Amino acid sequence: MDTYVDGFLIPLATDRIDEYKAIASLAGQVWKDHGALAYYECIGDDLGAQGMVSFHQAAATAPGETVVFSWIVYPSREARDRINAAVMADPRMAPMMTPDAAMPIDCKRMAYGGFRVLVEC
Repeated sequence: MDTYVDGFLIPLATDRIDEYKAIASLAGQVWKDHGALAYYECIGDDLGAQGMVSFHQAAATAPGETVVFSWIVYPSREARDRINAAVMADPRMAPMMTPDAAMPIDCKRMAYGGFRVLVEC
């Protein structure tokens, strides 16, 4: 299976969830328009599992923050590289790409990685 996934773990202030949702909805449409197979943005709900590292710990959230767990699915790593380049060049993304953009997240605190699919059921 060549399917490839980009994954994200993002701390987000709970009072900025609606703002983040609006940005993520636009971003998801842009990724899908350029060929992503699926785009998910999930907000933390049941994060208090005992006996293991919590998502709050992993995302180093502060009081008043929750966790966004998101992923984008691509046909392959090569498609991911092509799609991401097209997304970054898409004019709809420009307002989110400026250094002074008032983003609801601190990108320096976001965890990101590309993953080869090991099991797909």
